[in-house]
Amino acid sequence: MDVLHVEGGRRLSGRIAMEGAKNSALPACVASLLTDDVVVIHRVPQLRDVSMILFTLGSLRKRVVRNGMSVVISEDGPLAPEASAYSVRKMRASFLVLGPLVGRLGRAVVPLPGGCSIGARPIDFHLNGLRALGARVEETPTSVVVTAERLRGARIELPFPSVGATEHLVMAGTLAAGVTEIVNAAVDPEVLDLVDLLHSMGAQIEVDGRTIRVAESKLHGTEHTVIPDRMEAGTYLLAGVATRGEVTAVDVRPEHLQSFLEALGAMGVGIASGESSVTVSAANGTHAAEVMTGPHPAFPTDLHPQLAAAMACASGTSRIVETVFEGRTTYIDGLRAMGAQIVTDGRTATITGVRELRGARVEAPDIRAGAALVIGAVAAHGASTLSGLEHIERGYDRLAEKLQLLGAHVERREA
Repeated sequence: MDVLHVEGGRRLSGRIAMEGAKNSALPACVASLLTDDVVVIHRVPQLRDVSMILFTLGSLRKRVVRNGMSVVISEDGPLAPEASAYSVRKMRASFLVLGPLVGRLGRAVVPLPGGCSIGARPIDFHLNGLRALGARVEETPTSVVVTAERLRGARIELPFPSVGATEHLVMAGTLAAGVTEIVNAAVDPEVLDLVDLLHSMGAQIEVDGRTIRVAESKLHGTEHTVIPDRMEAGTYLLAGVATRGEVTAVDVRPEHLQSFLEALGAMGVGIASGESSVTVSAANGTHAAEVMTGPHPAFPTDLHPQLAAAMACASGTSRIVETVFEGRTTYIDGLRAMGAQIVTDGRTATITGVRELRGARVEAPDIRAGAALVIGAVAAHGASTLSGLEHIERGYDRLAEKLQLLGAHVERREA
């Protein structure tokens, strides 16, 4: 596998255009299972995870045609009820096909999902929600079999506002007789983007705070453009902060980054927001802050590792309290190898800023931890080598190229 070679210690500056949101594109592609008609999705990022979800749809007999950043999904014969074990075990989002399949076919078989190892992400929320809709669920050591003569609307109260479970049950609810009410639902921008897509397909959905009501709907084809990727934007902005540079993310929605920008402001970062851009500047350095992750609109857990990398370069002692994934701190060993001072106590990471990080050889354990190590590498003095690019490239397209545009000395090499 290739590695990323980084000669760090240079201030990053410049403008970078953001891709479409991976976490919007994945459920948008799955939503095509809800209709026989053609669904066209624009601004689809060219990522490993997206390729995997499109492979999953092809294995279910959908016809998938990709043209640049657009994907055309149509019917290619009767849908198959069993998802590809290869793709579902590679990526958790593939599990979302379960509800649409059982709603349309009355039966679905989906292997147990895989994805990043960042702690328990139980599928119980998904399965208990489908049970509430009248489905019968049989779990085996390797797969889940769900059957239902007809899904029926119900009131479902989620124990935690899970993004995946919310998206799953909203899609299933469009095919369930009557009204489905999801209480304590996630209301992340990516969830609301899926709701917008389903609206354009003819779905009747109301969002009232953390309650989402879905009425049985006759769905049809549509075209939809996914929202910008706020996690990608946050990552490049934090690379600018960590290197005391000035970076502008364009083609973004600043309102999606509110809690993130509040955290940067608490660190003393200069922030300027336009209609579709955000600029951060940290020429005078940054100082410590305390941040707690949580369900939207709180600080997003998917930017916790990258924030920790920037805090490792700030003066004083910062703290990040993680409330979503107990295994989120997989970035620590890599940043410590670069000289970062980080200790953990339960779900709290305490980060004492150092004068400078130093280059090291590290391996990315998952998408966001890998992004944090990239930020550490571009901020560190000396050379770093990052392996595990297969993880990072699940969430970031043309990473080396974009960093080069900002002035980083980054090169992809054969291991």
